[in-house]
Amino acid sequence: MKTLAKNYLLVALMFGTLITYGTEKKNTTAANKVTVAFKEVKKGHVLSIKNNKYTTVYTLKIKQNGTFAKTLDLSNLEEGNYSAELEKDSKIMVKYFTVNKGNVTFENEKTVFKPVIRTENDLVLISKIDFNKEPLKVKLFYKDEVIVNETVEDESKILNRIYKLSEDKSGEYTVIIKTDNRTYTKNFTI
Repeated sequence: MKTLAKNYLLVALMFGTLITYGTEKKNTTAANKVTVAFKEVKKGHVLSIKNNKYTTVYTLKIKQNGTFAKTLDLSNLEEGNYSAELEKDSKIMVKYFTVNKGNVTFENEKTVFKPVIRTENDLVLISKIDFNKEPLKVKLFYKDEVIVNETVEDESKILNRIYKLSEDKSGEYTVIIKTDNRTYTKNFTI
């Protein structure tokens, strides 16, 4: 009987430990002194604060390489949900936060990988890492004419697409990719 009680106690302690470590700790601070920090930034990267409608309410261009930290006064923001986004070369680092009663609470973070668009001769190569498996909407224009319009849904985490362009249609092309509530555009000439 003592052994059974000890086993129950051990299981209860293990579950308590799991629950304690499994809960996400939220960082709350006064809205007038919020420090936003990112590692491994480069000159030219862009920090943006966006509201829940994806409207940019603040933007700052990074001026030097290294670790970036800036104390911001967010007390003028309306109550609601926001994100601090650092746009890097190939990805966007997103930190979500809520403004409520003069306080800012940082909740979670995520990384959005940008699609890579390359051209080789008459080929357009598009690749994107997507752990969330979001659909990718691709529109390819030749001058003002849509020549490709498709939504790509792939179960793999790495999406790759190759489009062959007509060799006799040289000129200006534009590819527009929409995914993760973001739009990416690239103009190129063949």
